[in-house]
Amino acid sequence: MKMGTALLYDDEMTKYKLLWTDPVCKIEVPERLTVSHEALLKAGLADRCISVPVREATDADILLVHSEEYLEAVKKTPYMTLEDLMEFTLQYGDVYFHPNIYHCAKLAAGATLQLVDSVMTGKVRNGMALVRPPGHHSMRSAANGFCVFNNVAIAARYAKQKYGIKRVLIVDWDVHHGQGVQYCFEDDPSVLYFSWHRYEHQKFWPHLRDSDYDCVGKEKGAGFNVNVPWNKVGMKNSDYLSVFCHVLLPIAYEFSPDLVLVCAGFDSAIGDPEGKMCASPDVFAHLTHLLMNLAGGKLCAVLEGGYNLTSLHQSVCQTVQTLLGDPAPRPANLDGPCASALESLHCVRSAHRPYWSCLKHAADLLTSDVSTKGIELTAGGQEKQKAEEERSAESEEWSEPLKRAAPPVRTALVLPDGVVCPEGCTRFSSSADPSKVHKLRETFLKDSDDSDALTTLSSLTALVQKMEQNEICNGLALVRDVSMAMMCVVQHAEAAHLDRVLIVCVGDAAVPSQGTDDGTTLLVQFSSEESEGQKRRFHIPLCLKKGCSDVSGFTQAVLGLVLPLGYEYDPSLVLLVRSPGSGLCDGAWQQLTGLLQGLAQGHTLVLMQEGEKECVGPTASSLLGVAAASLGRLGAPLQEDVEALEGLRSRLQADWKLLQTTGPAAPEPGMKTEADPAEAHQK
Repeated sequence: MKMGTALLYDDEMTKYKLLWTDPVCKIEVPERLTVSHEALLKAGLADRCISVPVREATDADILLVHSEEYLEAVKKTPYMTLEDLMEFTLQYGDVYFHPNIYHCAKLAAGATLQLVDSVMTGKVRNGMALVRPPGHHSMRSAANGFCVFNNVAIAARYAKQKYGIKRVLIVDWDVHHGQGVQYCFEDDPSVLYFSWHRYEHQKFWPHLRDSDYDCVGKEKGAGFNVNVPWNKVGMKNSDYLSVFCHVLLPIAYEFSPDLVLVCAGFDSAIGDPEGKMCASPDVFAHLTHLLMNLAGGKLCAVLEGGYNLTSLHQSVCQTVQTLLGDPAPRPANLDGPCASALESLHCVRSAHRPYWSCLKHAADLLTSDVSTKGIELTAGGQEKQKAEEERSAESEEWSEPLKRAAPPVRTALVLPDGVVCPEGCTRFSSSADPSKVHKLRETFLKDSDDSDALTTLSSLTALVQKMEQNEICNGLALVRDVSMAMMCVVQHAEAAHLDRVLIVCVGDAAVPSQGTDDGTTLLVQFSSEESEGQKRRFHIPLCLKKGCSDVSGFTQAVLGLVLPLGYEYDPSLVLLVRSPGSGLCDGAWQQLTGLLQGLAQGHTLVLMQEGEKECVGPTASSLLGVAAASLGRLGAPLQEDVEALEGLRSRLQADWKLLQTTGPAAPEPGMKTEADPAEAHQK
């Protein structure tokens, strides 16, 4: 598969607009597309992408999701008068028609299918389609919410039909619930639909009972519809990343999709008049990165909403730059999820516990009168909610994301003589300052005259220095003694005043304690042996019954423990260590290597023992940004490992807020609200 990223855009899709006064629809403007594309051009990102021509969707494509009667009705709109268009629009909700919208809607759906074709045939590895009108609200026989044809739903059925794929993951991070996608696939176990959305206990559009956390799908599709309702405004980066780590990613890895489609709505970013959320544009770099190792990297992002033209184009650029493989920026302001987000997280995990092995340990819902629902439905709660919206509006000033400069060298390798350097990598060696060499000899080799080991240690410290200076993104070193090499890097980092180093050690190697007292180092070690040492906040041993050979248990620990810790710790360097005899399969190792590159601006240094030569190629491939192969559908982790993980979570979550998965209280299971008349819909 090629490494390119596709970009689909056509000015034709800007050639419709609202022709009458409508306070709801006035925010859906052609400039949404033009500012996004112009920003990509200005940043030099469009030129780095592979431009794929747009085509119109055929009737057969559209009929994969929509009824013939609806398609025939929309076909008549180009010939309608203004009065006819206004009357035609009235039968649908929060949408408008224009003489050119049918043409644009066919282009939007067709562009999405062109992107799927490019990814599925291996012409590119991923891509983004800038399309208009959006699609995720449109239903089988109804336009809705600015949407005419359901672009992503059509794409999912098209991919299944044309390429014979068995499982599709749809991730909808738009701030509105994509009810059209949900209704299309709610009884289909081959499509996993995940949506987070502003809900406010059914008070926010589209006001559907079907948007709540306990609407999990129907019949064979039960468990394959995952709704995360946001019941207050002002959600931040921590809330978004917490839901990814504790809901979406565990379920997605167990599901093992063949293709990932993203309903990429950026009204969930700060400043948007619809969403009123406080997540910064750069969080979308991280959300994108976390999805890029699923489905062998086959990821198609398709524009949905986004109505603040500044945060919209910034978020689009963050997404595309990550798809291109540039390191994600360091995450900002991760202070743990808020109480309302935790309650939603708790509810979703509990609702899906019967369907997913990874959630079998999820906590029960608690019965309490002090849930956010009980509070917010009172008059006082509504006043509080209004005040929160006003505070959210006041905080709409945000810094422009820092420029993301990719280092000139992506991956550098320190290898013994005779070991071939993989294609795309740079062999690294350095002649260090004699005084530094002497100090290394005195500290680590003492009376030994091992010049090769000394050269390796010297190259290691020089490589870390190049990473500090952002001249090299990441690296790999094949060493004689991983414990010695670990200690060497930690001591260098301390002397160089690197602010924080995250060490993830896979296997039973001796690990340094240096820095774990004052927090300059965070050490997480996967081991098959119980740790004898004192358990501390910054030294976290995780004993798995079968070591790392049980892929399900290992993956669950990575997603639910290592990633949240890493994001909250926010290191400047990640040191990933594979000790001999760890038992970890190459696929899981590559997944870990890929996921950790979302931290520390991609500055990851991998240490492996010389006997692990066969792992150099797969590891270097991950460091170069090639997606790891799918792990296949994961089974249930060992009960002992689940208990160990949950015990750790319980012990650590007071200090590490991103490990939390339960709020102080939650509503009763099955608690329902009264149906709203707006819930009536056409399927």
